[in-house]
Amino acid sequence: MSELNRIAIVGSTGYVGGLLTKALLDAAQAPICISRRKPEKLTDSGEWRHGDVLSAESLETALKGIDVAYYLVHGLADEGDFADLERRGAKNFVKAAEVAGIRRIVYLGALARGDDDEQSAHIASRHLVGRILRGSRIPTTEFRASVIIGVGSMPFEAIRALVERLPVMVTPKWVRYPVQPIAATDIVRYLLAAAADDGDRDYVYEVGGSDRVRYKDLMAKYAEARGLRRLMIPVPVITPRLSSLWLKLITPANYKIGRRIVDSAAHNSFVADTSAEERFRVTPMSASDAIVTALREEKQNLDFLETSLDASSSGDFLKIASGTTFVDSRAFAINASPDDAFEAVKRIGGDNTWYWADWLWRLRGSMDRMIGGVGMRRRPGALRSFKLGDSIDFWRVERYEPGKRLTLKAEMKLPGDAWLDLKVVPHGDRSTLIQTSAFDHRGLPGLLYWYGLYPLHTLIFRNLGRELAARADSNMNTKL
Repeated sequence: MSELNRIAIVGSTGYVGGLLTKALLDAAQAPICISRRKPEKLTDSGEWRHGDVLSAESLETALKGIDVAYYLVHGLADEGDFADLERRGAKNFVKAAEVAGIRRIVYLGALARGDDDEQSAHIASRHLVGRILRGSRIPTTEFRASVIIGVGSMPFEAIRALVERLPVMVTPKWVRYPVQPIAATDIVRYLLAAAADDGDRDYVYEVGGSDRVRYKDLMAKYAEARGLRRLMIPVPVITPRLSSLWLKLITPANYKIGRRIVDSAAHNSFVADTSAEERFRVTPMSASDAIVTALREEKQNLDFLETSLDASSSGDFLKIASGTTFVDSRAFAINASPDDAFEAVKRIGGDNTWYWADWLWRLRGSMDRMIGGVGMRRRPGALRSFKLGDSIDFWRVERYEPGKRLTLKAEMKLPGDAWLDLKVVPHGDRSTLIQTSAFDHRGLPGLLYWYGLYPLHTLIFRNLGRELAARADSNMNTKL
């Protein structure tokens, strides 16, 4: 990618737009993010400009000085006639891009075999947008992709929710059509490489993973990656409307998005032209590898423990779900410096204290040992420092930042994975303890475990945070 290219991402708040923004920032590029609202995770090294595809004037201002523009706007969630909105948005973008002197457009569309009159409204709209962009005076590179496998992709999240929540599934006809899914990391590699396309030619590339599968195969592969056993029973007929309502009930998709997922799935969606692999020298991964990679990347950076609570918060409560992970976060004000507050954090567990209801922690350890778990592995004395891998009762240290943060991962027998995160944040001459507990449930037993014990866990963790903060205050008063 030439460093001379000034890159803009139109639709940077969308799923692929967010991934591409992060990839460009990681590569020391500084993209211009253009959207109606500022991306929440945009770092200081990125620039945001307001631009609405339904307003050509706002886009003309936002696109000034841009060489390459990624057009990643998708109207799935919009109210009204999404196809008309997508058509109008594409025409407005073309008008603004021509005025701004853009040298190349890169667009991500949809892959489907068959004639235009056989396509769903969603696929037809995606192809129409591509034709509008290629019909401009600006050379355009269009990628056509099937299902994108990655955390946050709506088809992937729908598959995840179905498999996690339903031990037995009836599978309609649309889950048996062949598709060629592509890993989110691979689609980003293609998009990044396309910025180097030059000349006056338009390109249309079909991209996909290394194997063709069916939606039911993706469900089976996801279940295998999560260690779940699932029974799928084929049924001859379930209408798209009933399938959409079922997706709305079980998955994060609303009815409109669910209907378009179903309509799009009822196509043969595989790569017939492999010129993209040859042109960009990308070796895409298989569907199984894409699923495993997505699940691994979701947890390895512990990003799910980050919440909107900050140093100014006090007594706030936040419960969110990140994929299959439930997150419960609270903030407690401490009248002590971060170093003094963290001293109380370092005394947690073992031969010291869990600050509230120690007997409940010991009971939980005994129950765990009875079913073959590790139980309470006591450690002598008060550890003044930790290192990765240290054990504390039935927890293990997964992250340690001296004076700032301690993250523990549970090693007890659970229908999922659990973490306890204790972060001390400066707030003037005082500090705030942000305590986060997270549980990545595995299947229906995990859901029942979370909701069944949630009232007890709320009581335990609320009082743990309060007592830990009180101990830090007490230590500070003793020093004074």
